This record gives sequence, C-alpha cells and structure tokens, in this order.
Amino acid sequence: MSRLRGNVRETYDMPDLSFAKLVYPDRVGAFIKTATTAAGASVIEMQEGDDINELIRRAYPNAKTIASNVPGVKADLNPDDVAKPQDLDGTDVSVVAGSVGCAENACIWIPQTMKQRAVCFICEYLVIILDRDNIVSNMHEAYSRIEMPELGFGAFISGPSKTADIEQALVYGAQSFCGVTIILR
Repeated sequence: MSRLRGNVRETYDMPDLSFAKLVYPDRVGAFIKTATTAAGASVIEMQEGDDINELIRRAYPNAKTIASNVPGVKADLNPDDVAKPQDLDGTDVSVVAGSVGCAENACIWIPQTMKQRAVCFICEYLVIILDRDNIVSNMHEAYSRIEMPELGFGAFISGPSKTADIEQALVYGAQSFCGVTIILR
C-alpha cells in the first residue's frame, strides 16, 4: 500500500457533504411509492390483528419451502440449521427482517442475523419485514442508523435484480430472487 500511495500524482479533497438532504414529510408513503414503482417490489401494510404467517402464505400460496429464522415466522427451513449455503437451494420464499428502510430509493438494510446469508439471495422470492418507524428519508440517515451485526455482514436490498442486456428484453431475477414483498408493520 505504501508503494501505491507513493505513486499518487494528484490528490483530491473529499466532497463537501453539508448540502441539504432530501426529506419527505410522509416517509412511509414515499417509501411505498418508490418501492412499488422504481424498485419493483410489492408492499403489504400490516393492519391490527393481521397474522404475519397468513400474509406470507396469501402472498405465496404455492410456496413449498419457506426459509427463515425470524421469530414468529413459521418456516420449513431455518438458515441457522443448514450446514452449507447449497442446502438452501430450492427455497421458494425466504423471510428476513430489515432494520432500516430508505424512502429515497426503497433500499432496506438487511443485517446478517442468520448463519447462512445465502438465504437472502438463493430463494425465488424474498419477503422483508420492516417496521414502518424505521423508515428514513435518505441514505445519509440510513447509513447513520446502521449497526453492523455480530456476523459482520449486511446488505441494502430494494427489489429484484433486473437486466435488459439480453436482446433488449427486461428480465427480473437474473442475478438472484425474482420478486420482493415488503411487509410493513
């Protein structure tokens, strides 16, 4: 690294980040709009008395294998109980908990609270449970709220991956899951 630093010809100051940040008066409404339009996710708003397991089953009635370690979620497979990530192959739906949501781009911080983080990416469909009180306006606020989990990994996820480089056709789920459902509590 010192040799690389010794060959730096020109340096630049860090950018000034003191500009006014984007703030939404209705963070939840803005989050839902961005999630369902730009991110391509589905949003389910839980109501008083709703059973989260019924909401998941209603959203994915044909799911044979649901993987999750989220307390209160009935799952067929626990990502903490499998020996290797490949054991999660064939998972129809993974259910994870998000800690911070961002209205600006509908990204949700998913801390690794499970032994096999592949559960977030190997499934056909991902369900993210998010507390509406944890939605912020912009990424500056989101980064200030991130707490790195003990397992040392986390990821911002907003919706299914998309690509249009194959014959100019838009394809969802090219790199991971085909769809995302966000359940707001």
